[in-house]
Amino acid sequence: MAEGAAGAAGVTPKLAPFRFNGAVAVVTGAAGGMGEQLAYGLALKGTHLVLVDRDAERLASVAQTVTRRRPEVRVRTLVADLSDADAVAKLAAEILAAEPVVNLLINNAGVALAGTFAQTSAEEFDWVMAVNFAAPVALTRALLPRLRESAGSHVVNTSSLFGLIAPPGQTAYSASKFALRGFTEALRHELAGEVGVTCVHPGGIKTRIALDARVASGADQERSEKAMRAFNKVLTYPADRAAARIIEGVRRRRGRVLIAMSARVPDLLARLFPATYWDAFVRLNPRARRG
Repeated sequence: MAEGAAGAAGVTPKLAPFRFNGAVAVVTGAAGGMGEQLAYGLALKGTHLVLVDRDAERLASVAQTVTRRRPEVRVRTLVADLSDADAVAKLAAEILAAEPVVNLLINNAGVALAGTFAQTSAEEFDWVMAVNFAAPVALTRALLPRLRESAGSHVVNTSSLFGLIAPPGQTAYSASKFALRGFTEALRHELAGEVGVTCVHPGGIKTRIALDARVASGADQERSEKAMRAFNKVLTYPADRAAARIIEGVRRRRGRVLIAMSARVPDLLARLFPATYWDAFVRLNPRARRG
C-alpha cells in the first residue's frame, strides 16, 4: 500500500548506491587531468576501464600505471578524436562490440578556446561544440541502451564553472558547457529511478586545459596566450581530489557535483543575481574584468 501511495504521489524510487567493484566504466579524456585521476580512483575500487583519449602515448602510460597498481582490473584503451563525428560513431561501435556490459559512462573530455564571439570563426566555434557537447550526446545516445541493460548504471557529464556563469571571452566554451548542463539535467529527470545521472561543475582544477587551449583566429595571439598562462596559475585544486569528489558523487547518486569554492561562490552569485552576477563577480575578483 505504501508503495502504491508513493507511486500515486509521483515519488521516483531512489537508486541504491553505485557499486564500483566489478563494474565497467567508460572514461573519455583519460590521458591527463581529472580523466587520468578518475581512471586511478575507479581502478582502486575494482572497476574495469575503457579509457578514451586522442593522445595515444599518454593514454598508454595511464593504462600501464593502472595495470601496475591494480593488475586484476581489466583496462582497454581506445584512441579517438572527439571533434570528428564519424570517429565518435566508430568509437561507440567499438565499445559496444568489445564490452557486453557497461555500467558507467563518464564524458569527461573537453577543450577550451580563448576569444570573444567576434574573434571566433564558425569553424572554431563548431569545434568546441563538437568535442564538449556533440560527442557526449552521441556517446550517451549510443551507450544508453547498454547502460539500461544493467541495473543501477550511471552517466556523468563534466560541464564546468563556465556552465554556471558565462564570462566574456568564453562564448564558445560557455555555450558548450551550458548546453551540456541542460542536456544532463533533462536526462537526469527522464532517467530518474532507472539510470543515475550526474552533472559535474569543476572550478579551478589543476589540469592543462588552460595551457592546451586554442586561441581564436581573430584574437591577439600573444596577449591571449599570456592571459591563459596567467589563468593557469589560479588552477590550484588538485585533480585527484576532484576525481574523488566525482566518484563519491556517483556512489551517492548526486545529481550535481560542484568542485571547489571557485565553483560554489559563482554558482551562488548566478542564482542570486541572474542578470547582473558578472558585475558582482568582478567586484569580488577584479582580475576577472578582462575576458
